[in-house]
Amino acid sequence: MNFDLLRMGGPVLWIIFAGGVLGFGVFIERALHLHRARIKYDDFLKGITNNLGRKNVDEVLELCDDTPGPVAHIVKTAILHRDESKSNLWDIVDNAAKGEVSRMERRLVVLATVAQLAPLLGLLGTVLSMVDSLLVMQSNAPLIYSADMMTAFMRALITTVAGLMVAIPCYAGFTLLIIKMDRLVLDMDRAASEIVAFLTTAKNHSDKNL
Repeated sequence: MNFDLLRMGGPVLWIIFAGGVLGFGVFIERALHLHRARIKYDDFLKGITNNLGRKNVDEVLELCDDTPGPVAHIVKTAILHRDESKSNLWDIVDNAAKGEVSRMERRLVVLATVAQLAPLLGLLGTVLSMVDSLLVMQSNAPLIYSADMMTAFMRALITTVAGLMVAIPCYAGFTLLIIKMDRLVLDMDRAASEIVAFLTTAKNHSDKNL
């Protein structure tokens, strides 16, 4: 699409493209964030439990601080509250997990909004262009020049195509990010279950030895 077509599309087209640039930026930022946040939680937990078994709590907390992502944060939260009862520990870990999910969802609404608004803006551009064409026909009747009509028709088609070109990849990107988030949430759930079970069992053994 050359500059003449962009100019012909009018202000609606520039709004659509601005939304597309914004959506692309959000997708890249969120994709990198989620990629860095995912770790091999089973290997991570194995190292955590081995160190906890040797009473190296400070080393475990340092390992959690050095490990990116929500799994490490949830495990650290559980360890810091390991003396709580099992029900209280579950509540604390659950609240921490909700906070991590909220952080992962940050700015995703922007991508979803662009995906929904782009085709509507394309439709708006189409309708406005058709109105322009009718006004041209009305003012120039009975002598109507095809060049005047083609400009309005081209603007209508350009805005429609632009809206779809922005909406489709934004929706696909949003769906991909949701899939990545679901995998992270699954890792968080598994890690939370395993660390709570480990800490509860260790606490029970400690109480029996007293």
